[in-house]
Amino acid sequence: MVWKLAVNLLLASTLLALVPADAANGQQQHQQRGPRRVKCLNQDRIQLYDGHDKVLHQRLQSIRNEMRTRSSTQSTEVDAYLVTSYDEHMSDHLMESDQRLKFLSGFTGNSGEAVVTGKSAALWVDARFYEQADHEVNCDWKIFRRGEHPTIGEWIMNELPGDTRVGADPHFVPHSLWINLDRQLNSEFIKLVKLHRNLVDPIWGSRRPLPRSGAVKVHPMWLAGDSWDAKVNRLRSNLTAMRCDAMIVTSLTEVAYILNLRGSDIPYTPVFKAYLLVSNREIILYTNRTRINAGLVNHLKSHSCHNEYCVQLKEYQDMWRDLRTLSQHWKRILVPTAAVFDMGASEAIHGAIPRELVLDRPSPVIFMRAQKNEVEKQGMKKAHIRDGAAMCEVLSFLETQFLAGDHFTELSLAREVDLRRKIQDLNEGVSFRTIVAFGPHSAIPHYSSSNRTNVEITEFSTVLIDSGGQYQDGTTDVSRTIHLGEPTPEQIRAYTNVLIGMIRLSVLTFPENLKPAELDALARGPVWGDMNDYPHGTGHGIGSYLSVHESPISISYTSKQRYGFKEGYFFSNEPGYYKSGDFGIRLENVLEVLDTGKIHPSGAKFLSFQDVTLVPFEPKMIDRSLLSAPEVKWINDYNARIRTLVGEELKRKQ
Repeated sequence: MVWKLAVNLLLASTLLALVPADAANGQQQHQQRGPRRVKCLNQDRIQLYDGHDKVLHQRLQSIRNEMRTRSSTQSTEVDAYLVTSYDEHMSDHLMESDQRLKFLSGFTGNSGEAVVTGKSAALWVDARFYEQADHEVNCDWKIFRRGEHPTIGEWIMNELPGDTRVGADPHFVPHSLWINLDRQLNSEFIKLVKLHRNLVDPIWGSRRPLPRSGAVKVHPMWLAGDSWDAKVNRLRSNLTAMRCDAMIVTSLTEVAYILNLRGSDIPYTPVFKAYLLVSNREIILYTNRTRINAGLVNHLKSHSCHNEYCVQLKEYQDMWRDLRTLSQHWKRILVPTAAVFDMGASEAIHGAIPRELVLDRPSPVIFMRAQKNEVEKQGMKKAHIRDGAAMCEVLSFLETQFLAGDHFTELSLAREVDLRRKIQDLNEGVSFRTIVAFGPHSAIPHYSSSNRTNVEITEFSTVLIDSGGQYQDGTTDVSRTIHLGEPTPEQIRAYTNVLIGMIRLSVLTFPENLKPAELDALARGPVWGDMNDYPHGTGHGIGSYLSVHESPISISYTSKQRYGFKEGYFFSNEPGYYKSGDFGIRLENVLEVLDTGKIHPSGAKFLSFQDVTLVPFEPKMIDRSLLSAPEVKWINDYNARIRTLVGEELKRKQ
């Protein structure tokens, strides 16, 4: 009983895997009709809808009615309507009341854009979510991958003639997307127009959930490691260097980070809905004031606010008025633009400020937040030790109970994972919806089990668990793949190659001017050697009791981002292997960036990595004959760290 022994102490685990896009389909992306969809093979016939699909079909008809009757302030109809997966702050996760794309299309992934015309509808998703969208969205929709052809603009230009109008709510469209789309459409005399009445909300009506406005709490110094005053000073120094008089902070994670506050408005991310305006003379927080209490007033020094080191508290909607009036006194205001995972400010924000005053730059807070201070670094390490203990416990429990004859489904195992985390010290929930994917489901990018798709876990294929926790001292993200029976030689080889790629990235020492995209081949190389690839990045930054996806780090050879690693950054290392319709494998650790103290001949620092995730790998899926001696040593040393650090935590809890 490998896993039971493991928790005495070594375990193995599981994670979500993703499916490689079918090469033939990928080659057809440029065709306007899009690739053939799995559930729509008889698309030339009259579509027969089940109950769920029929509801979605009716919603599509309703949005077309809205386009004709209530589409603009001038009551002029639009010929197409754009819906995004964003809220006003371009958040990674959304509260239920902001999930307009999900309501309209049925797509539950957290990233996508849709366009509806009078006769057609199309959805663009990240490659990770393509198969998920194909399963969830009915056959009224064509589905395309972002970054491939046709783009949103290309599709619209093919669907609509010149002298037509495409409408969108500017509050939910990133400025960068708006500008690019507007430029494209203008070339064909198609106009992109701002609709200040959202067309989805009237259809949703009274069924739309109420917006959440939960409590806001102080993130204390013993966890934050730096005062909010000091952070504001650093931000002001950045603004001065850019010759800016002020900045509008639109990202919820940035507002929370700067002010050492946390909330519960958004699922999986401890933030609250707010804007923050910072100038050399003022700091103004715009949020729902009903949740402001004496503790927050004291923390923000808001009692009698007449200097530059206190925070004025105003209602959320007052931001729009202040932005227009205060900007009359400024010569230049920084409005965040898109950078890696941060989409920047909305088109509505840009529309509220005279264009000549705006400086479009990535938010300096991105880089402040990414480089953890000593307190945050220690907190991240401690959080990962407790998280490792939770994963060891759940994997030991799974194997023991499975061998005893108990039955598990994807959903029941996901609940067990969440429960084991919940009882850990300082836990505040999960950092994203726990993914448990069995067999063919593990080959679906970011598969999300539901009552409609849930299956029983057996001994005949791989189980993938992709999960993470929010702790007051850190955020975690870990993926493991396990097998409750006897893995096939193909699965063993695939697993071992993924592990080798993970190790090759982990052990790297490199000069600091090397860009993340240039490291991607280290992790992908063994998978490429088997003529495979995975449709997601190898790594992303991770926050400290904030977002599980944090800029500026993105390890992907397709990425054009230019930001490098710095000591104190934390990021994921997550290569994978996916065989569509059969099985998937992904292994994921969080790594800390270290300064080696050595200098490259060019004068750049040498950096290295240290794994902070402490969860064992599945021994029955490792082919030692494929490993080099240093790779075997790395695994042994890693297991020794688990025995010491996680072992002590497990003993402490007994």
